[in-house]
Amino acid sequence: MEPRVAVGDYNRSTGDSTLYTTSQNPHVIRLLMGAFVLGIPEHKLRVVAPDVGGGFGSKIFHYAEEALCTFAAKALNRPVKWTCSRSEAFISDAHGRDHVTKIDLALDADNNFTAVRTETYANMGAYLSTFAPSVPTWLHGTLMAGNYKTPLVYVNVKAVFTNTVPVDAYRGAGRPEATYQLERVIDKAAIELGVDPIALRRQNFITEFPYATPVAVEYDTGDYVATMDKLEEMADLSGFEARLAESQAKGKLRGLGVNCYIEACGIAPSNLVGQLGARAGLYESATVRVNATGGLVVMTGSHSHGQGHETSFAQVVADMIGIDENMVEIVHGDTANTPMGMGTYGSRSLAVGGSAMVRATEKIIAKARKIAAHLMEAAEADIELKDGQFSVAGTDKSVAWGDVTLAAYVPHNYPLEEIEPGLEETAFYDPANFTYPSGAYACEVEVDPDTGKVTIERFSAADDFGNIVNPMIVSGQVHGGLAQGIGQALLEGCGYDENGQLLTGSFMDYAMPRASDVPFYSVDHSCQTPCTHNPLGVKGCGEAGAIGSPPSVVNAVVDALRRGGHDVTHVDMPLSPSRVWSAMQG
Repeated sequence: MEPRVAVGDYNRSTGDSTLYTTSQNPHVIRLLMGAFVLGIPEHKLRVVAPDVGGGFGSKIFHYAEEALCTFAAKALNRPVKWTCSRSEAFISDAHGRDHVTKIDLALDADNNFTAVRTETYANMGAYLSTFAPSVPTWLHGTLMAGNYKTPLVYVNVKAVFTNTVPVDAYRGAGRPEATYQLERVIDKAAIELGVDPIALRRQNFITEFPYATPVAVEYDTGDYVATMDKLEEMADLSGFEARLAESQAKGKLRGLGVNCYIEACGIAPSNLVGQLGARAGLYESATVRVNATGGLVVMTGSHSHGQGHETSFAQVVADMIGIDENMVEIVHGDTANTPMGMGTYGSRSLAVGGSAMVRATEKIIAKARKIAAHLMEAAEADIELKDGQFSVAGTDKSVAWGDVTLAAYVPHNYPLEEIEPGLEETAFYDPANFTYPSGAYACEVEVDPDTGKVTIERFSAADDFGNIVNPMIVSGQVHGGLAQGIGQALLEGCGYDENGQLLTGSFMDYAMPRASDVPFYSVDHSCQTPCTHNPLGVKGCGEAGAIGSPPSVVNAVVDALRRGGHDVTHVDMPLSPSRVWSAMQG
């Protein structure tokens, strides 16, 4: 929706190159472009990612236009700007989710899952994008256990080159593909066995944690029974039969689709992704600088392009110290004044970037506590920080946060032999594991039997994101993800002719979801099992809606067709009216 832009500039007097670009990770662009494309030393190259707009994965990657603008600016000795047109975006920005998969689910006589086997052909496009091979492999294959205690999981992914636009990460990046395959085959099993799809899922849920899956990852926490319980309450499943009768009275088919999902967020740790072939560390960084008057500037390696970091990051730091959030400024997106970081994608900002920020703030508080102890002539172990005041435990002696920070920069009464002046700290955080958000979704649809048009009537989402910092931002992230997932399920698809010509080169041909295509959602994130290995206990929420919604929609449509007397067990996405109508014709 918001095309890319790049502006290159060159300063002859200093020999410095500057690139302004709509990127989700400016430090990575500086590294890739400087070291591997143009041969510019990193200290002579500045990358700035200002007000980017939406990213959703397609702005992670290093694109040729960024290098061309930077090179041309030096060659011409003047700024060079490139602005992507809409038609150019369709043939230059990476596409997402082009898989052809066969999946098998084995169950024993009691309907317990015994094995899953998948064979996937994953399109890479005409040439590799920055992270393309990682998406169908370690972001997709490692999630094929889902929420279920399946003892055997076999995943075989073959990446293939075609003559399409390159395919890389798009919101969810591999996890929607894994969830879709698994949740569709479970629904098909429920049909063939004649059992309730919710009961089949409940019977096979993982219930004991930590749980090591057969595909190389270990879930630290979760409660899939609780999210399903919450979903059944929210979705009013007991009232479905009455709503079904209302639809039938209007001559419409109605269906109910339910699914569960789990995703791996945080995109870490570095040692694991290194074993899997990644050529990057996946830590995050933060520098916290305290001014003499007590205000803080937090410089983060994460990047904000609509996620609300300026709000939630400030909340975390302000809460740790007990000061007003307006005293905290969040700085991001400029390699000249932020520490080396990996940027924002994979729902990693708060779990990884926020944890780095917490670690740096802890260092700040530890040093400030030493200063406060000296000012109040007390033992450091007796100093407590609450509501912006340092106090001596068990006494009425206290000193304000601002007085301590002023003392750090005006060290008239200061143990210089023990503590350096100033208050500024940096921390890098490399997680011990992914985080594992999970949830259960329910969708109700109406299908027009004459045209095949699908209308979504109700959608409920119960998610477990661990601890929640800002509920309003979390709800907004889920709402946006649901819209994108519904768009994928019903509308969106890139089409090519037999010569490889892209046919969906504008929004006249590529069907984007509009407000009228989505319902008012019922969203809940009260089921919280905190992550055990980051200091905030958070798991990530940015991709959940896009992961859990496509199979919910398809399950609902298949259910509607079957209730209408059609022997249909699957329809490929997107479920356009013509595809649904054709499925009904047998």
